[in-house]
Amino acid sequence: MGKKADGKVLAQNKKASHDYFIEDTYEAGMVLTGTEIKSLRNGRANIGDAFATIRGGEIFVHNMHISPFEQGNRANPEDPTRTRKLLLHKEQISKLLGHSKQEGYTIVPLKVYVRNGYAKLLLGIGKGKKQYDKRDSAAKRDAQRDIQRALREKQKVAR
Repeated sequence: MGKKADGKVLAQNKKASHDYFIEDTYEAGMVLTGTEIKSLRNGRANIGDAFATIRGGEIFVHNMHISPFEQGNRANPEDPTRTRKLLLHKEQISKLLGHSKQEGYTIVPLKVYVRNGYAKLLLGIGKGKKQYDKRDSAAKRDAQRDIQRALREKQKVAR
């Protein structure tokens, strides 16, 4: 029997692409306790304010909110925003450490999803955008939207 490959996105950090240029991504497993995986599967997670740090050769995610499971009992963790350990290979952690030590770079959680029955967190190496970069990317997005709209209108007229 083959493994089930869900890949269902449970939580996403939509501000990350607005605030950072994402240069590289890494998939990390998460160490969860009690009924946190049940809450995740119900979509009760928020990574909008989350950030990752490296301490002692291990990587941790902070401020990731996983709501307590409603039908849960004593297996529910006390603090929904507790620090959670992430699972990566040592080489990947050293690469992340090297990138994050550079000026202006940080480790940004991008999305939480389930793959093969395990909760995964997609981490990105992000370089912070300046205000003019944000305006520039918004202008490009608007221009692309206008082009697509014009093409659709032209196709409607041609029919």
